[in-house]
Amino acid sequence: MQDSAARPFRLFLLRHARSGWALPGQRDFDRALDDVGFAEAELIAEMAADRGIRPELILCSTAVRCRQTAEPFFRAVSEDIDIRYVDELYSGPASIYTDIIDANRHLSSLMIVGHNPMIDELFHRFAGDEASTDVLPHGYPPAALAILDVQAGSGSAATATLVSLMLPTREAK
Repeated sequence: MQDSAARPFRLFLLRHARSGWALPGQRDFDRALDDVGFAEAELIAEMAADRGIRPELILCSTAVRCRQTAEPFFRAVSEDIDIRYVDELYSGPASIYTDIIDANRHLSSLMIVGHNPMIDELFHRFAGDEASTDVLPHGYPPAALAILDVQAGSGSAATATLVSLMLPTREAK
């Protein structure tokens, strides 16, 4: 018998929008969104707001392109949304992302704004390889927002259901 009191933890995985190439002498960390990326970030935030998506907390990589992707959520979703910038989301492997998610499972919902390949690895880990490949056969694109309900376990033992996948050009389930 399943415990009906156990509530799923809603996880939003957002890969940063499209960024330009590094300029000569520029660090990867400082790469900014290009014009398409700024439009993608605005569109995905507007789509999220239209669907009533309002994570309890947004944890965002400190890299410029991630911060620029997260900023439209202030305007579109809520100016009082709790957003925190985390260095480890820039420099850490997927296991760091998992540790950060596990540390915030006491919340009802969490959005991670980060980078590939870590976001893609997390998506595969939580949604499963088959479901991940079915909805994203070419990998996790820029500005994609996956909505997952994580039911049980922690780390790699956690199970999740893909609720929805939002892309800045179309929506898919």
